[in-house]
Amino acid sequence: MKPKEHWNRIYSGKTSAEMSWFQEHAECSLGLIQNMEIPTTASVIDVGGGESTLVDGLLAHGYNNITVLDLAKTALNKAKARLGKDAQKVKWLESNILDYEMPTHLYDVWHDRAVFHFLINNKDRQAYVNKVIQAVKPGGIVIMATFAKDGPTECSGLPVMRYTASELHNEFGGRFDMLDQITESHYTPDGNEQKFIYCLYKVVVNER
Repeated sequence: MKPKEHWNRIYSGKTSAEMSWFQEHAECSLGLIQNMEIPTTASVIDVGGGESTLVDGLLAHGYNNITVLDLAKTALNKAKARLGKDAQKVKWLESNILDYEMPTHLYDVWHDRAVFHFLINNKDRQAYVNKVIQAVKPGGIVIMATFAKDGPTECSGLPVMRYTASELHNEFGGRFDMLDQITESHYTPDGNEQKFIYCLYKVVVNER
């Protein structure tokens, strides 16, 4: 089954709150953005945002230049319905990030809590990193959240990668200065604990 078909099927079969990754509030992600004192005019993209409530939090705090990218139309439509009229304030992109032709140095903030740990092929991971380098402004902020080393080995029927902070940084390389890292214990609707690692990077102008 192709990725788009797989994820549309996953999102069609459950409500938002039944998804294993559901967060009523995206506190860790929003907290990292606020701690950096990123202005509300900043251009923010949430990659694999789907039904994530990060967009709700950003809008509530006055951010007005938000893009949500996801390959599952079903997920995007659910998010739009949840936001109601506020959905008009957001740019929605239906695409696989690996296929999308990213603009050059458009985004001040790149956020991902849903995609990178599904990239088990090294070629795909390098292609993803190249997308980030292409799209994020020099000096921009990148927030990557993946399953931690003691996190689950699969999600939604798919195998996943697990990382320490240093392993995740190694995937991104010298173009990214790591500013901060935090861990999160996320609990699924069934009460199962999932460990996440969040890494905050700044894109440097020249690779060292």
